[in-house]
Amino acid sequence: MAFLFPFFNSKLWALIVKEVRQIFRNKQLIFLLIFPPTVQLLIFGLALSPDVDRLALGVVDYSQSDRSRELVSTLSKNNLFIPQFFSSSQAELGQKVRRGEITIGLVIPPDFAEELSEGKPADLQIIIDGVDANTAGIAAGYAKQIINNYARELQETTLDLPVRSQVRFLYNPGLMSSWFFVPGVIGVVLTLTGSLLSSLTVIREKDVGTLEQLLMTPAAGWEILLAKILPLFILLMADLLLASSLGKFVFNLPFRGNFLLFLGLSAIYLWVCIGLGILLATIARNQQQVILTSFFFNVPLIQLSGAIAPIESMPPFFRTLSAFDPLRHYVAIARGLILKGVGFEVLWPRAIALLAFAIVLLAVSISRFRKQLE
Repeated sequence: MAFLFPFFNSKLWALIVKEVRQIFRNKQLIFLLIFPPTVQLLIFGLALSPDVDRLALGVVDYSQSDRSRELVSTLSKNNLFIPQFFSSSQAELGQKVRRGEITIGLVIPPDFAEELSEGKPADLQIIIDGVDANTAGIAAGYAKQIINNYARELQETTLDLPVRSQVRFLYNPGLMSSWFFVPGVIGVVLTLTGSLLSSLTVIREKDVGTLEQLLMTPAAGWEILLAKILPLFILLMADLLLASSLGKFVFNLPFRGNFLLFLGLSAIYLWVCIGLGILLATIARNQQQVILTSFFFNVPLIQLSGAIAPIESMPPFFRTLSAFDPLRHYVAIARGLILKGVGFEVLWPRAIALLAFAIVLLAVSISRFRKQLE
């Protein structure tokens, strides 16, 4: 341990101790490190879901027969559609859809039961509120599938299909949407927290006027900046462990890959976030400006990362542009390690991309910071 004594007596260690004391005295910073990441992870993990259920159903039943009532019961038995409106007026049904009181409407014609009794195809009209295109598309698919299954049950003979398929879901057999979203949200939380806190830590010296005092000390510029970065990096790693624990114990993520590899690659991404934060601090003049500027950078990073919406659904131009988004590479790493259990032999191109982003951002931000010190 004797070789560490020179380090503990160095100017860098004294600056690190100063930064640690400032961080722990800053209750707002501690709050930002713990409360927002926890709340964001819980809200996004629990609220975000591509699935739709309990859709408000309106019914206009002109048939008023056992067959029509059986059809409505079939639509609602799995709680995908909840009957909330029954009427004898199709115009009133349209008004309900227009006002947003129901999502899907079903119109059953008067001769519905008679057509089925005679073995003829019976027509139905389905009206769907298409303002939310995603919900409308899924609702239409659910309704068609349920009605087709109902029609097959009415057939007296069953036909063997010439081709049969068996579907297996790998890596997420329960099709839990939180398993898709939470690894991406971990990346989003690290991006927001890391970039914002690192920028606020650096720019705080400008706001309180202590940057000039630091310049008057014997410490070099790189020592001043490194002393600010290292404690923040350790705290962000603790944030990562907190987010990982929430993912494991709240959302039951499997973490099939090497957890140490996950921590190592996450550490590289944290340097990307810190580099971005320092760059923001060199652009802005005060804390208000740095917060507003962070939205200009962070929102596109999140939108193009695939953390919330699949990249495959984006236009070709934005799919190409997302290759220059470091968060996209980190989300792919997180999902690969947590859900698929892949190793470094698969993830090394993503890791090299993150390392390149970290080097470039840190080099540019440190260069600009040194110029401001000069």
